[in-house]
Amino acid sequence: MTADALTSPLSSVSRSGSDPNAEAEELLALARRLRWEIGTDFHQALMEAIYAEAARIADRAVTRPGAKPRFDLDRAIDRLVTSRRWGFPLMILLFALIFWLTISGANYPSELLSNLLIGRIYPGLHALADLVGLPWWLRGLLIDGMYLATAWVVSVMLPPMAIFFPLFTLLEDFGYLPRVAFNLDAIFKKAGAHGKQALSMMMGFGCNAAGVVSTRVIDSPRERLIAMITNNFSLCNGRWPTQILIASLFLGTLAPPALAGLVSALAVVGVAVLGVLLSFAVSWALSRTVLRGEVSTFSLELPPYRPPRLLQTLYTSVIDRTVIILGRAVTFALPAGAAIWLVANIHIGGASLAEHLIRLLDPVGWLIGLNGVILLAYIVAIPANEIVIPTILMLTVLATGMTDYGAGAGVMFELQNTSDLMRLFQAGGWTLLTAVNLMLFSLIHNPCSTTIATIYKESGSAKWTAVAALLPVGLGFVVTFLVAQIWRLF
Repeated sequence: MTADALTSPLSSVSRSGSDPNAEAEELLALARRLRWEIGTDFHQALMEAIYAEAARIADRAVTRPGAKPRFDLDRAIDRLVTSRRWGFPLMILLFALIFWLTISGANYPSELLSNLLIGRIYPGLHALADLVGLPWWLRGLLIDGMYLATAWVVSVMLPPMAIFFPLFTLLEDFGYLPRVAFNLDAIFKKAGAHGKQALSMMMGFGCNAAGVVSTRVIDSPRERLIAMITNNFSLCNGRWPTQILIASLFLGTLAPPALAGLVSALAVVGVAVLGVLLSFAVSWALSRTVLRGEVSTFSLELPPYRPPRLLQTLYTSVIDRTVIILGRAVTFALPAGAAIWLVANIHIGGASLAEHLIRLLDPVGWLIGLNGVILLAYIVAIPANEIVIPTILMLTVLATGMTDYGAGAGVMFELQNTSDLMRLFQAGGWTLLTAVNLMLFSLIHNPCSTTIATIYKESGSAKWTAVAALLPVGLGFVVTFLVAQIWRLF
């Protein structure tokens, strides 16, 4: 018997005349008809269905004395991945594996892209410019500046994102990421933040701009702002090459050759862990000052584990994340390349504008254990962290006059030979303090322009975008200044 069959006769009764006796007769006739249609065992069948469903639920939820516990795969996994003893170690191991796959797996495609974009197309563009007779300044601005910076961003940024985002999306689709939020919820609550900030923080290790977009899962505007501001402390893929290079050159060489790789890896992991601790500390400070408020209720539902949907995962990670974020980075890399080339090639009083700025910034750099080259590199390379090292090398050549590396003055370049790198850095006055503070400043400095633009788009507030951009760089100056002074005391 359907609902329509039961309600339609009642509707006809209600539309009958106003005579009470007629309405009563129709109701009795309807009752007799429904009794014949439903049958006499309707109540019994209904009760049996209710008790059968209750028994099924009880069998899944209750373990009776002496009975063998019923195996539930989801609960078995949850007892492991959300336990107090094993939850955090497994979470750290899993994400360490993802980072290792990202860094190791991106090396070969990054090299292929670099060989194509910089090793082949770049000289071809120069040959084409010579053929059509482009003026030297226009060729330098377009090819040595805008194209070269964009080529580095694409070759360094695209492969890690193309690996990290699908792996991260697979964990999300499988159902593990809500368990990460469950494990970290108590810590974020103590920091005055939302438990779902754990998800945006993890996404930030791939790209801070994508991490800012992922804060949409947080409903509270206050806690979402905290997540946006602190996401910069997650070490994005654009900063991993800087960390690995400096740790290998300066810290790995302090250990015996057999342990050099391990020491370098531990140093980079230590910087990444420091970024997580800073996220907690800054979240705690913001939630008790300018973003004071009550922590919102976090009703976390742990969805069942399910096989990942590969096609949807590829679409979500490649189209919705990798391509969009890379497109924004390229948009900002083009003018950055032009600015870098102009600063290095505009001469005033017999020296380039870059040399003047380096001398101006050197005293500030010395105070924080860095130098003017590094500070200028972070100013002109703000659109993308991927071009920081090539910019530092170019500016070091300008500052030292060492032009024997096969690159023209005022042109960004990279060196694969570690001995050449060390010789160039030492000529620029680099010490172990410079290396340590560069690793710290790389972690704590201002977000890249792509992330800043994304923060403004997501928050709709110029005020909070400015806070998100200036707070980390201010903290970076404070931390590196303290480290430099303590280092020099001892």
